Amino acid sequence: MTLKKLTLGFALLALGLTTSAQQTLRLSLADAQQYAIEHNQAMKNADLDIKKAEWDRWKTLSSMLPTVKAGYDYQNMCGYKMEMHMGGTAINIPMDPTGSLSVTAAIALTGSQIVGTMLQNLALEMTDISRQQTVQQTRSQVKNVYVSILIMEQTAGLLDSSLANLERLAATSQSAVDVGAAEQLDADKLQVQVASMRNSINTTNRSLQMLRNSMLLQLGADVDATIELTTPVEEILNIDGAVAFLSEPFNIENNYSYQLLAKNEEIAKRNVNMAWMDFTPTLSAYYQYSKKYHYGETGMDMTPPNMVGFSVSLPLLTTGTRLANIKSARIALQETQNSRKQAEDGLRVQYNQLRYDLALEVTNASSDIISAQGNYIQAVMNVISAQVALEDLLNK
Repeated sequence: MTLKKLTLGFALLALGLTTSAQQTLRLSLADAQQYAIEHNQAMKNADLDIKKAEWDRWKTLSSMLPTVKAGYDYQNMCGYKMEMHMGGTAINIPMDPTGSLSVTAAIALTGSQIVGTMLQNLALEMTDISRQQTVQQTRSQVKNVYVSILIMEQTAGLLDSSLANLERLAATSQSAVDVGAAEQLDADKLQVQVASMRNSINTTNRSLQMLRNSMLLQLGADVDATIELTTPVEEILNIDGAVAFLSEPFNIENNYSYQLLAKNEEIAKRNVNMAWMDFTPTLSAYYQYSKKYHYGETGMDMTPPNMVGFSVSLPLLTTGTRLANIKSARIALQETQNSRKQAEDGLRVQYNQLRYDLALEVTNASSDIISAQGNYIQAVMNVISAQVALEDLLNK
């Protein structure tokens, strides 16, 4: 029995430690967006893509740098002596061990390497644009979920308040039935409304929990953490700012999707240049230092210690592969240009549609707010009028 109590105590203690260790995040909208930028997994991958693109560029650049290698060669003839006959006399020349040290520096440059470096620079720029686009998307996604949570919390609060009122009315109605002052049918109707309201509250709470989980994923926070949102909806809702957007001109070059398409077109142009580089010569040069060591009393060294050289190679006759590559690259460039033009038209159409939708939504929102305010005032007046009439009837 004592062992069971001790085990239960440890379990409760562990549960308490786990609960107390849960992280609570109190975040304004700006804080939530910044937190997501720093911890969101998509943002982490975007940062890694930048580093990878930088190393890819360095890999291309390093192919244009000189390469240096050193070597040492040792030879031992195992006591062999070379015989030479001069005037009937045999001369034995011992072949002593030798060692050769060599250091060679070489460099080779091609037009393809130069264009390849330019392509890697463009790839790095595209990766940076993609990261900025990911930042923008992360901010927008966090804002949408943030506002959805706030609205759902308000909805849940209104439903809880309505449920409390309905429960009081149902209890009052049932009391009236018990004393014979009301019909049971009226009390049953109120009980049905109470049950329906509880179902609505459960559905709302389930949706609210899903939104909070979605926010944790967007933030990249611990899935067991709790969040408290501190920026009210009224502060986020900016009608004046929305109206100001309607008069702002559309600069398509500021759009990240368009910037990526423009970079793709630049890459396609560089690929055409890359195809032409197959007709350019290859330049190479080298320097070699060598030193021969004799491990004995005799030896002869005919290798010069320093040597330089260079070469130029130019392709003269091909089977048409290079020309086919140029044609293919040009066609790919035309396709990229067509895609960019189509996307540009699509973005402009999207701008016009979104601008129209925003203007319409602002107008509808203003009308809905005015209508809601009028309905609220009318509902308050109706409640007060009914209360006053009842007070007069009961002489209260």
